[in-house]
Amino acid sequence: MEAEEQLERRHSAELSGEYGSHRHEPPAALVDLGGPAWSGTMQVYAGGRPVRPKTQNQRVYLEAIRRHDLVFGIGPAGTGKTYLAVAAAVHLLKIGRVQRVVLARPAVEAGERLGFLPGGLEEKVNPYLRPLLDALHDMLDYPTIRRFMENDVIELSPLAFMRGRTLNNAAVILDEAQNTTKGQMKMFLTRLGHGSRAIVTGDTTQIDLPDPTESGLVDAARRLRRGKGVSFIQLQGEDVVRHELVQRIVEAYGEEERARPHAAALREALADAPPPPEPPVPFADEEEEDEPEHPPAYVRGRRGDRGAGS
Repeated sequence: MEAEEQLERRHSAELSGEYGSHRHEPPAALVDLGGPAWSGTMQVYAGGRPVRPKTQNQRVYLEAIRRHDLVFGIGPAGTGKTYLAVAAAVHLLKIGRVQRVVLARPAVEAGERLGFLPGGLEEKVNPYLRPLLDALHDMLDYPTIRRFMENDVIELSPLAFMRGRTLNNAAVILDEAQNTTKGQMKMFLTRLGHGSRAIVTGDTTQIDLPDPTESGLVDAARRLRRGKGVSFIQLQGEDVVRHELVQRIVEAYGEEERARPHAAALREALADAPPPPEPPVPFADEEEEDEPEHPPAYVRGRRGDRGAGS
C-alpha cells in the first residue's frame, strides 16, 4: 500500500509539472541508479490491475530481464514478449534504475507496400511503432506519455535513426527484430552505454525481409547464444494469452513455419545455449484470482485487464 501511495504521488507530480524539464534537470528519483533493486515484482498497472506473467515461460522471461543486460524474447504472436518488455521498461523507469525508455522498430512492411506517408516524422513512423505505443497507453495515461516524450524520457525511434548514438542509463527495446538485417542488429546492439539494458523481441515465423536468411535475429542467436550477460528466452504456442483461437491458429501454422530454413537455423543456433534462469520465487502479485470467464471491457485506469498478450 505504501509503494502504491508513493507511485500515486509521483504520478500526480508528473501531471502537475513538479518534475520540470527532464531534458535538462532530470528528477533525482529518475537518475538514482543506485535505487531500489528489482526484487521480481513489477510496479506497473494496466486497467487498474498489476501487469503480471501468465505462464511459466513468461515468468522465466521476466526473470531473465531482471538478471541480464541483454535479453532476447523469441516467440509467436500473442505470447506477451513485447507487452512484458514494455512493462519491464516502465517498471525500471519508475523505480529509478534507468533514466529513460527507448522503443525502436525496423520500418519493414508486412508483405505490402504502404507507399508515401504524409506528415512529419512522428506521423510517418507512427504506423510502424504503433504496437509499442499501444502497450505504453495501457500502462501510462496520455498526459504522462506526452510529457515524457516531449522531454525525451520516453522515445520512439525507427531503427535507422539510432546509428551513431550511445544510449546510457536507458531501457532499450527493439521490437520485430526478425526484420533487422545482420548489420542493423549489430548497429543496434552496439548502441548500449553504461547502465543500460536491452530487450530484443522477435518471431522468426514473421520475417518480412526479401531474403529471410539475412535476418539479424537468427544471426545474433548464432553469435551471442553463450555470451556473458546475454539470455535467449523462447516462448511457445502454449504461452499465447490472447483469444484462445489465436493459440489454435499458431498451432495450425506452426509445423510448416518450423520447417522453414531460418526457423531451423534458430533452433540449431540455440541448441547449446545455456538454460534460462528459473524464477527463484513466484512473483508477489501472481497469486491465482477468481476471474470471470469473460473479463469486463477494458477501461483505462479503472477496470479490465489487458494481461500480457501482445
